[in-house]
Parts: sequence; C-alpha cells; structure tokens
Amino acid sequence: MKSNWIKYVFIIFVIIILIISVYRIRQDEEIKKQEEEYTASNQDERIKELKLGIAEFDTINPILSKNKNVQNITKLIYEPLVNLTSDYKAEACLATEWAKESGNSYLIKLRENVRWSNGQALTAQDVKFTIDRLKDTDTIYSANVQNVVGVDIVDDYTVRINLDSDIPFFEYNLTFPILSNNDYLGEDFLTSSKNTSPVGTGMFKITEVQDSYITLTKNTGYWNKEKNSVIETITVNLYSSIGELYNSFKVGSIDLIATDNENIQDYIGTIGYTPREIKGREHTFLALNISNNYLKRPEVRKAISYSIDKDNINTNVLGNKCFTSNFPLDYGNWLYQDQDTSSGYNAEQAKKELTDAGWTLRSGSWQKTENRRTIRIELSILVRASDSTKVAVAQNIEGQLEAQGFIINIVQASDEQYNNLINSRSFDIALCSMTLSPSPNLDTFFGNNNIVNYTNEEVTNLLNETKNTTDENILIEDYKRLAEIYKTDMPYISLYNNKYTIAYNSGLVGDITPTWFYQFYGIEGWYK
Repeated sequence: MKSNWIKYVFIIFVIIILIISVYRIRQDEEIKKQEEEYTASNQDERIKELKLGIAEFDTINPILSKNKNVQNITKLIYEPLVNLTSDYKAEACLATEWAKESGNSYLIKLRENVRWSNGQALTAQDVKFTIDRLKDTDTIYSANVQNVVGVDIVDDYTVRINLDSDIPFFEYNLTFPILSNNDYLGEDFLTSSKNTSPVGTGMFKITEVQDSYITLTKNTGYWNKEKNSVIETITVNLYSSIGELYNSFKVGSIDLIATDNENIQDYIGTIGYTPREIKGREHTFLALNISNNYLKRPEVRKAISYSIDKDNINTNVLGNKCFTSNFPLDYGNWLYQDQDTSSGYNAEQAKKELTDAGWTLRSGSWQKTENRRTIRIELSILVRASDSTKVAVAQNIEGQLEAQGFIINIVQASDEQYNNLINSRSFDIALCSMTLSPSPNLDTFFGNNNIVNYTNEEVTNLLNETKNTTDENILIEDYKRLAEIYKTDMPYISLYNNKYTIAYNSGLVGDITPTWFYQFYGIEGWYK
C-alpha cells in the first residue's frame, strides 16, 4: 500500500511538471510572438527613403557628366563589369569572370540573368556599345579604355577586348558603367532626350526627373537577390550651388554628402551628423633622383627619410587636414598588409645612417672626404610655384632637413618648367602629387622609365610575377616584399594623402563604410 502511495505522488509530480512546462512554453511563444509583432511594427515604421543632393547638376548620364556627385550617385543606377570591394579588391559584377588570352586580349563572360530596368536583357552588344562610346567621347572614363583597340562579340554573353599593349591588372579598368545599346541610338547618344532618364541594371532605377529633383526607386527586378534594399525611394535634390547643398544638409533636408573640401566644418558645423574621414586619391610624396651624386647613396636617402617628421607637416602646414602615408597603396588596399601608423621620423637614426657610412657632422653640415676633396650634402627641392600649399610643405621640409645638417635649396618652378624638369629627370628631390588609380599596379614608381631612375632586379622580378599570377597568397607576399624594399631603398618618401569626408545624418542606421571609390557600401541595409 505504501509503494502505491509513492507511485501516485510521483505521477502527480510528473503531471505538475508537465503542466508547468507547457505553461512556460506557451508563455515563451507568446513573448516571442509579441517580439516579432513589435519588430515587424518597428520595421513598418522605419523610414525607407534616402535623401541625397547634387550641386551644379549637368546630366544623369554617367559617362557624359563632369560632376563628381553625379558619378557617385549613378553607381546606384548603373553597374560596371568589375566592381571593387571596400578594400579595393576586384570582384565580379556584370561580368562573372575574365581571363587573359594569348597576346593582349581579354575574354569577358557576362551574367545571363541581368535585365535592364525596362525588362530587356543585358547582352555583349551593350558592352561593345559602351566601350565604343567611351572611345569617341570626352569622359572621365576615357582613360579606362585608352589602350583598347577593338571589341569582338563572341556570343550574346561573351566579349573579347583587344589591347594595344600589356596592361597590368587590366580588370581594374573595367569599373566603368555599362549603358544600354537600345537606350541610345547612333549619333543621338550625345543629344537624345534619353540622357535625362536612361535605364540601368543597378539596385535602383530612375522613375522621375524634374528640374529640382530626381526620384530613384528600388529596382524590384535587380539580379542580385542577396541585396534586397530596405530603402525603397531615393530623392536626389538638385541645387544650383555647392553652398545651397551644404545648407540643405545642415538643416536636415538631405541625409548624406561626400566632399574633399578641407574646410567642410566651416559650412555644415560640427553637430547633428556623423563624419567619416577616409584617405583620398591624391598622394603626395618626395621623389629622390637616384642619378644624383648624393642620392644614389642609400645612407643619404635613409637619413633624409628619418629626418622628416610627417606629423609636423600635417600639423603645422596642413592643419591636420590630411592623412600621413607610408606607401602608395596605404589607403586601405588589400595588398598593403603592413598598416604602419608611425611617420618614420627618427632623428638619431638619421645621424647613425650617415656616421656609419663615414660622414661627419661639422660646422652644421654633413661632410666627407673623397678623392682628397671635401664634399657636403647639398640638395635642391623642386616644387610648383603655383601651388602655395606645396611650397609651404617644401619650406617645412627644408627647415627639418637643415636642422639635421643637410644643405637645402628650394627651386620654385612654373608648371611648364616643373613638368620639363620632371620629364628630363633634371632635379635632385621633387615634391610630387599624383591621383592614384584603383589598380595596385606600381609601375609608375618601380617600372621602366620611373622618374627617379630607380632600378632593382628583385623589384623587377616581383613586378613581373604580380602581373602574371592571380594567386592571392602570392600577390600578398610579393606586395609585402615590395613595401619592405620601398621603405629600405627609399627611392621615394610617401608623405600624405588628402582627406575625403562622408558626412551623414545621425539618424541614418546601417553599416556605413565608404571609400573614395564608392560611398554606398552596405546601402541595402540602411534605413532611418
């Protein structure tokens, strides 16, 4: 009897546990349901419109426009064959793959599921049409195809691009927007009314064009289903001046602006928005002519590099409106792995480099006896007289080097004289700037006929290997070594890159990771 009592108690206990468990499960389900309803409600309440702006609008046609803001925004409407990731790695877009054939020809395979926003299919004819237009039109993208001598249509989804020479990393040239052949006909390309509202293959499409605004809506037929945008409408307000654009952003009428204006805070203030400062395309550096009697000596080039405090230049000359740089690819490129944040300044090491090589600091200058003759390190810095900022930078460097015992003269040349002296290699040190290409090709700095007459057999071999491999591990190792040689041999001294600012409404939510190549990475997840 006692055992039956225990059994009944156990059964009752189990029943109670089951009742409690069922209750808790139902309670959890109810809470989850409420959370889902709350989330869905919040999603419905999210603002799915993005407001942008363009000052001094010319045309929405991306290869006719001279306006940088237009070029930025049209990347939401039109797409290239090859895109770049946020760390500047080439990735497939309208092209699924590309390969170099024999000679200087590239075979490009297109996606077969892409349609223009009017429903027509993207074909090889569109690619040929676009390249032909770039060849015969004055456009910022003309340089991308300047080496193209012809385009062959292999089939509806394959083209062959023929070049006049071997172009390293040619895929980086394929980042121009593709236009529809059926949207522009013959000579009407430049004058057709279609220029006001053409079709694209991008995430958004043009649905309305007015004198004061352009409306973009989500392209529901977009081929990349992984990028289902939360934003449904983009209103692009058109302003007659950049001042109006800044004022509109300041009062909250637009959500995002991009600018290389160094004094942007003077126009939009400092509150109500989130700034993102990124390295721009303008790279400023010193070119050290290896043919010079002093600069051909590694210890002199190293001592000069160690003697220059880049932070001093940025603070005292540039007003902290630039980023110091240590290598041409030091702007976030995936092939520059050594993100060294130091400026390289080391006054004591500069002295050691020279003393170890037999130089003596006497009477305030570095001296050495060679062939029974005393020589002193005396150099000139070539700079454009028309660029007052660069002149001030050169004067700052002059002061730093003279404090270290170098005798320095500044040569301020007219633009024509400057170009002639650079082309003829008739300079000691030249203060140079160049607009960097998205391509990681370093021929400008290391290749044949580089402006400082630098030669290095290992560098030549590394450059040749990088041009003939697609193995990412090999590329990373080769570029790591190139960066090491750049900092050891010192044929150039990278100084700084300009700043490019993206300012956006603090209420804008999402992964906002812009670069100077593309400011809308992750836009499919943005909302307010």
